[in-house]
Amino acid sequence: MSIPLSDGTSVPWLAWGNGSGNARHNAVECGKIGLESGIRHIDTAQLYLNETETGLAIQKAGLPKQEVYVTTKISDRGDKDTAIPVPIDEVREAVQGSLDRLGFVPDSFLIHNPFVAPPGQLKALWKVLEELKDEGKLKSIGVSNFRPQDLEAILDGAKHKPVINQMEYHPYTLAHLEPVLAIHAKHGIVTTSFGPLTPSLRHPTGGPLKPILARIAERLTKKYGEPIDSNAVLLLWTKAQGVVAITTSANPDRIKALGKIAQSNWELEQDEIDEITRVGKTIHYRHYTEHMEVDFPLPNLPSQ
Repeated sequence: MSIPLSDGTSVPWLAWGNGSGNARHNAVECGKIGLESGIRHIDTAQLYLNETETGLAIQKAGLPKQEVYVTTKISDRGDKDTAIPVPIDEVREAVQGSLDRLGFVPDSFLIHNPFVAPPGQLKALWKVLEELKDEGKLKSIGVSNFRPQDLEAILDGAKHKPVINQMEYHPYTLAHLEPVLAIHAKHGIVTTSFGPLTPSLRHPTGGPLKPILARIAERLTKKYGEPIDSNAVLLLWTKAQGVVAITTSANPDRIKALGKIAQSNWELEQDEIDEITRVGKTIHYRHYTEHMEVDFPLPNLPSQ
């Protein structure tokens, strides 16, 4: 399944990301396994230092580029503690660097976070991406980790609206993200989720969704006659929201399982989708707290 974007293109609903853990350092082999398993979307970024390996993974899988959707991002420089914005007059060069390393024009090119731009110059950075799109040097353009104020800054007078905003999205961030999601709905911006499995993999106890996900997984396993776990349930819930899911693994068996989910006809019942949404909104838990929590008030909710 692919999700339509506002610029007339579409994006496969499930992506393998090479931005964390061992996957980041084994991007060629892991990416090849993902593609051979049926995944047709790879998510990378300048920050991950493996854009070249992303292109190599596609070559090693023996697939033509047009069969694989690739997302990359312009990132700030330095590390987490010494992030340095990209000067506006160096943006074009930075974008070209991504294209050179990948060996092709990515299907979508995002601003990794609002702090990639120097203070007060987010709109100017977006304007450069718009120009590159108009010149045919970029295809779809979008953003990542953008709060309401960041989206409003670039939407004001934009020639091209961002087609995507990629952020940590799962049932336990829903309450906090309501203002962001309202802007998405108004402007036709597709949500892309990284960390979609956080409730089952990273929450210290699993929270109130743990028994619910297990119960749904048991029903699906019986219905489809194949082992389906809580992680798969979360991905199917994400898909049901019309949200692109990006997850990662360096474990070949898990990567193959993701490929199976990507190609499956497995579906949740509407009441299951609604239950996960309703219960998810009762707590707030974010794993990647460096994003979306500066100057964006958190909901007054427990974390478990």
